[in-house]
Amino acid sequence: MIDLRNIETFFWAAALGSLRAASEKLGTTQPAVSHRIASLEEALGVRLFERDARGVTLTAKGQELLSHAERMIQLRCDMVRAAQDQNVMSGTVRIGVAETIVQTWLSRLIEQVHATYPALALEIEVDSSMVLRSHLMSRQIDLAFLMGPVLEERVENVHLCTYPLAWVASPRLKLGDGPITLRRLSDRPIITYPSNSRPYLVLRDMLARAGVKARLYGSASLSMVVRMARDGIGAAVIAPVFLDKELASGDLKIIDVETDPLPDLSFTATWINGPESHAARVIAAMAREVAVQADGDVTSSSKAAG
Repeated sequence: MIDLRNIETFFWAAALGSLRAASEKLGTTQPAVSHRIASLEEALGVRLFERDARGVTLTAKGQELLSHAERMIQLRCDMVRAAQDQNVMSGTVRIGVAETIVQTWLSRLIEQVHATYPALALEIEVDSSMVLRSHLMSRQIDLAFLMGPVLEERVENVHLCTYPLAWVASPRLKLGDGPITLRRLSDRPIITYPSNSRPYLVLRDMLARAGVKARLYGSASLSMVVRMARDGIGAAVIAPVFLDKELASGDLKIIDVETDPLPDLSFTATWINGPESHAARVIAAMAREVAVQADGDVTSSSKAAG
């Protein structure tokens, strides 16, 4: 008889690309993982992995059998969920979050998840979208709220929200109220998202097309970007959706810059579809609802202010 535990070990060794990573995922030792895979290979009468100094790779037969292993694990997960109450979801979900989401509606989502699934623990990692994408694909996190979508095999994306970018600056820069040229702004650094982000790359290309040389300061910490802009270090390109306080107090103001339109930031909830993706899918759906509600609140506030 084939042990389902051995099938699960085979699946995670293939999905994670190493026996060491599979042992960490399953909370066991690497020799135990090797033994389980060897037992499965013996039971099936086939070799599932080729082993060398660099690690393990699937054989052709191993690749063929991987989808069968995944379906068996998925059926087990479905059976467990069917036996549980609909609100019983436990364990830990690791979520990576871009800071724009942290600054807007993440706390609402955490409260809602806790109220609905009190036995479910959330581990939150805040970083740039590029880092979160890497951590998701290496399965260091289970779900990511990032600038997406991520177009990879087996990856699922749910649109969450879209926020426009804007040029903002401190009155300390004394830029005036009229349209401002890029060349005038280039006297000081221009501050924005990190160097591997879309806003940074768009700004870099925009300056190059205009023939303007300017220092670009990129940071994954939006609080740092806002602080630098408030201190008058330079103008910033950022989504002003969470700058209500700074704009209302006059510490920052949106400025009109004579240049190409800035792109919107589109955020998705993104996860890898598989046997253990149920919680990620459920939280992604909840995040979508929270994001829509938060967007409605922002729209209502803007209309009231107008």
